[in-house]
Amino acid sequence: MRRYFLITIITSLALAGGAFADIAEDVEYIELRWAEVNYLLEGDEKLEAFENLVAKSEALIESNEESAELLIWSAIVKSSYAGAKGGLGALGLAKAAKAEFEAAMEIDAEALDSSAYTSLGILYHSVPSWPIGFGDSKKAERLLRQGVENYPTGIDTNFFYANFLADKKDYSKAEEYYLRAQAASPRPGREIADKGRQAEIQLALKAVREAQ
Repeated sequence: MRRYFLITIITSLALAGGAFADIAEDVEYIELRWAEVNYLLEGDEKLEAFENLVAKSEALIESNEESAELLIWSAIVKSSYAGAKGGLGALGLAKAAKAEFEAAMEIDAEALDSSAYTSLGILYHSVPSWPIGFGDSKKAERLLRQGVENYPTGIDTNFFYANFLADKKDYSKAEEYYLRAQAASPRPGREIADKGRQAEIQLALKAVREAQ
């Protein structure tokens, strides 16, 4: 009987290891495809690609509902699609992204270097406030600052907090965080995203320096 239980446990661990490997591959796929769509495509081609990636990420979540990493990336895809699409028609995507970020945080708030804090903060900052949307500057600042506190050397955590500060016309402090983002270490396998983000940082730095 004891040997039976031991075999069962080993088998279960092996299956779980395979599942984790599959999830990691799915996350890597969405990461890479998101970067390609976000930084390399334009116009209708970009919108169509985002729509397809939304469908793909949702399909992956159906069989991995407890994966915080997949939920975060699905929400990032929706948020990016909403930003590219624009207008009130994007609000439904933003609301769906918000729900996925919140679900991911209930599972593991620090997954993917606390990306959910930063990404949810971006949504609160970008979406119109009530009665049109759920935008909230105070919640945005709290979440964006938490993202930086959790991952102080991250390119994205610092970049998006700097964006918030720049929008609040705190240009000198925004410059400080843009420089932190600029100094972030390269992320293996995310060369397209890093190149695109660094280009955004350069433009943002130029803007805040001119505004001071």
